[in-house]
Amino acid sequence: MNFFEYKDGRLYAEDVPLRQIVKTVGTPVYVYSYKTFQRHFKVFDGAFKSIPHITCYSCKANSNGALLRMVAKMGGGADVVSSGELFRALRVSIPANKIVFSGVGKTEAEIKHAVQSRILMINMESEDEVRTVARIARRMRTKVAVSIRVNPEIDPKTHPYITTGLKKNKFGILWEEARRLYREIADEPFLAPVGISSHIGSQITQMGPFIEAVQSLKGMVTELKRAGITLKYIDIGGGLGIPYRGELPPHPDEYGPAIERELRGSGLTIVLEPGRVIVGNSGIFVTRLLYVKETPEKRFYIVDGAMNDLVRPALYDAYHEIMPLEQARGKKEKVDVVGPICESGDFLARDRKMPVLEPGAVLAVLGAGAYGFSMSSNYNSRRRVPEVLVRGKEYFIVRRRERLTDLVRGEAIPEFLKR
Repeated sequence: MNFFEYKDGRLYAEDVPLRQIVKTVGTPVYVYSYKTFQRHFKVFDGAFKSIPHITCYSCKANSNGALLRMVAKMGGGADVVSSGELFRALRVSIPANKIVFSGVGKTEAEIKHAVQSRILMINMESEDEVRTVARIARRMRTKVAVSIRVNPEIDPKTHPYITTGLKKNKFGILWEEARRLYREIADEPFLAPVGISSHIGSQITQMGPFIEAVQSLKGMVTELKRAGITLKYIDIGGGLGIPYRGELPPHPDEYGPAIERELRGSGLTIVLEPGRVIVGNSGIFVTRLLYVKETPEKRFYIVDGAMNDLVRPALYDAYHEIMPLEQARGKKEKVDVVGPICESGDFLARDRKMPVLEPGAVLAVLGAGAYGFSMSSNYNSRRRVPEVLVRGKEYFIVRRRERLTDLVRGEAIPEFLKR
């Protein structure tokens, strides 16, 4: 469910006509719905109300400070994968004891930042990382709560680029190795083995892989307990999909009770890392049609938004529904919706049936709240776009459009080149 809909032929975000936002901030622009984000978070979190849990929103999906502040106000935590995301989460008052730090390539500086911040736990992903965290903990003489991200070798049936739980993936540690590392961690005076973690992939639309992963982790927890290592947390990651093109992923009201049945009576607190399922359909990307171009083979709608703004179609061949801001009826034509970037892969849609439109028409790309702005760049020296949050009849610019001077901020020309 989302709050982007036509009213009297005009596309609205909640109670604000999108044309009004475009008139104020221009295009391209990301627009987020407060009510959608709030509803999705509460529905997801509420699905686990019968079992101890912490809902740690995945910052990588969308780390805008206004959205993270909403998470904090709703009692959520954060899943972070960099010092930057940790900084962002703490900045908006997400409690440190509700933050988990994941990722395969944490630097020593990032690990130190996490230790100093006294977060809930660090999810470690390699033997070298275990050694590094132990060394830093001893140096800082601080007991550090840790878990191991175990690779359960489960196929989540999703796009290969967002699969993370198979033997060939870079993520996690196979159980044979993890079992040995847990024993070593238990012997380290400054490490506390408090949890076990797994994340099998993203945009998963079936319950089976989730259940399989939880059952696998539950068996590992039992085995560790027999060895004298008792854990507090079981981090089952995120990955629940959303409908981009008619998919029917499990609803949180189905997902939550199914996980609860597996873990009831375990004494463990579940750590959840939802991202896309919270923010994906909470945001849209708005772009203006600049030119209509005809070739013998194709008809192109050339828009002012590009792959540097929304890379998912180019990167994953991902599908996003596209709707004009003024509801169009009648004849449709097959077009490629493309941007100004100097790459053939710069498209938002290919061979898409679209209404017949003229230059100046404005389009909304739906389902763009997750991995939209957070994956944007300055490629072709394009300025990153503004972000707007709508709440009822009000809207707020929660990130301004970059200025040309922002493109060279931090750069320096050596003196010998100035002469």
